[in-house]
Amino acid sequence: MAWNPVMSLNPLRYLSCRTIAGMARDSLYRTSFFMAFSNIISAACGFLFWIIAARLYTVQEVGLATALISSLALVVLFAALGFDSSVIRFLPLEDKGKVISTSLIVTAGASILVGGIYILLARVLTPAMTLWQEPGYSLAFILIALLNSIAVMGGYVFVADRKADLFLLQSLIQAIRIPVLFPLTLLGTLGIFAAIGLGYLAAAILCLAKIHMAISPIRRRVDGEFIRSSFRFSSLNYLSSLLYAAPTLIMPILVLSLLDEAEAAKYYIAFALGTLVLIIPSSFGTSLFVEGSHGSGLRRSALRAGGASLMIMLPAVLVLFFFGDFLLGLLKGEYIEAFGLLRIIALSSFPVACYSLFIPIQNVRMRVESILKLNAVRCFLLLGLSYALVSRFGILGAGYAWMATYLVIVLWVGRVALRERWL
Repeated sequence: MAWNPVMSLNPLRYLSCRTIAGMARDSLYRTSFFMAFSNIISAACGFLFWIIAARLYTVQEVGLATALISSLALVVLFAALGFDSSVIRFLPLEDKGKVISTSLIVTAGASILVGGIYILLARVLTPAMTLWQEPGYSLAFILIALLNSIAVMGGYVFVADRKADLFLLQSLIQAIRIPVLFPLTLLGTLGIFAAIGLGYLAAAILCLAKIHMAISPIRRRVDGEFIRSSFRFSSLNYLSSLLYAAPTLIMPILVLSLLDEAEAAKYYIAFALGTLVLIIPSSFGTSLFVEGSHGSGLRRSALRAGGASLMIMLPAVLVLFFFGDFLLGLLKGEYIEAFGLLRIIALSSFPVACYSLFIPIQNVRMRVESILKLNAVRCFLLLGLSYALVSRFGILGAGYAWMATYLVIVLWVGRVALRERWL
């Protein structure tokens, strides 16, 4: 081999530059890192958002706002109708215009309908939350649900089309919610919620503009053929997504009902901070789904995604486990009481990572039924254990339920891996 003066001076630097350049060209790593960076920015902005909110608003106002935001996420989840997964799976295979337009229009309309139904049910089922009786809250809730739906679906379109840089831009623009917290303090709980809504408004405008200009013009009609051809995949993924996300979204409401507003706020903040680590396996999992849908080798991609996730996660988990009390204290001294919960959530990240990589593998293989069964077990186990343990141990019980649930999940995934000879 010819002598290279650059390499001879610093071979490690030369090799690392070559490695980084190669990873930047690899679509799996490129999409994963853009998504991870986007989610880290979102999480950092979210953490800063709650630091400021905790100092500007009372613990009770923050507790009500967390329940309201969880309700919003629940509505958007129900309104997705499985199109979030269908966009990723079918965008490389179908006409982009009809896939994007149909997904956006159907989910936007569903968000308005589901939001209205949720408000009517909440007035009956949770009369203690008097904010649902106020027309201003109800209108704001439905409008923000619509904007959130557009922003979420637009983000999936960016990722499915391998334009994760636009996903990053979307995350950056949502940071507008932080400065608007200050002038909205007079509104109390509604001020926190309105700040979130302004972030979704900016993201929704960006999504519609960039999709129309950079990917495909948005049409004003729904394509019935696409709905029929993707119905089975969409519907099963929809049910699976509901079972997956519902426990996480219900938990702040459950803690609020079993304990009080202050404990709900502590739970929400500790859970949000503890699950930051999951940005890594989640990003690699989504990228694995995208690459598999584009025809990349699934086994090799899965091994690369798993190895990279583990290496990046380990130091992050250690930081949360040993220094999480300091991070909680940055918000307010009262939140340090949730340090025990934070440590359990952080340690649970490793079994959760196995699950996060298992789901996209099964989606690419069109084994949606197995995902549905797994998420059903997870949903009922997590909610049942949480109800029993929170009543006895407070918010720490939610951590015990979380850890126990994912240990069961890992055993399930291991059984599938052995049966299908992945290992």
